[in-house]
Amino acid sequence: MEFSATSAALAQGGSTLAQGANTQAAVLLCETQPLTVEGIRALLSSTNDLRVTGVCENLALCREISRRQRPDVVLLDKALGMQVVLDWIQDLRLAEQDMDRLNSGGQFVTGAAPLSASQSRPLPKAVVWGVSMTEAEALRFLQAGAKGILRKATSPSNMLNCLRTVVQGKNWMEDSVFREQPSDDRHPRSALTPRETQVMELVEHGLKNREIARELGIRPGTVKIHLKHIFEKTGVRGRYGLALTGLRQKGMLSVERPYEAAMAR
Repeated sequence: MEFSATSAALAQGGSTLAQGANTQAAVLLCETQPLTVEGIRALLSSTNDLRVTGVCENLALCREISRRQRPDVVLLDKALGMQVVLDWIQDLRLAEQDMDRLNSGGQFVTGAAPLSASQSRPLPKAVVWGVSMTEAEALRFLQAGAKGILRKATSPSNMLNCLRTVVQGKNWMEDSVFREQPSDDRHPRSALTPRETQVMELVEHGLKNREIARELGIRPGTVKIHLKHIFEKTGVRGRYGLALTGLRQKGMLSVERPYEAAMAR
């Protein structure tokens, strides 16, 4: 789906983005609760490096504002609908692929028209947050292309850490999303056998046992045995938590790590 912009509501936040583009990261809020919006606005206004430059109440308008303003981050409420938020993030990733192909002279993924110079600025990075967030949901959002995962009960410092980490191009997730808290020194990744490592990597990509078996040319029952050994070695019981732990151990997912002092306000 092509990102397009025709709504008059796009005017909100446009001038402020231009004024502070060199010093502050722009955050667009897709949120339906006015008090929540004002709370985030107040929090970000207390920093020197982040600020709210637009607010919208639905994903259609969010798409239009994102196209016009090119914020650095879009904060999406999971309450808008699990599937529609996933679709929105996947559309954003396809648009990014189109931009990459445009820059390299290749073919478009979505069949969209060429982007103008003003439209060729980097597309925003998505952060999803919600009142509740399971490991399975977090993994699906990350696989779709989300860069940050938060719960609405998070602390102000966690939200700032998340936004700042995502602005820097890294993934971030709140550790409370883990059903069992991961420990870097409990069982190192090197303890896994080469086959167990293969199985874990395929789990990280969202494959089911039968799909893993077909990919590796083994029986589904053998996959279950490998998973049992992996769970024992990592101390993680669920396959979703296992996938998230694997991403974290690879350095592909930051989990409430202190933000670099050089970037702090």
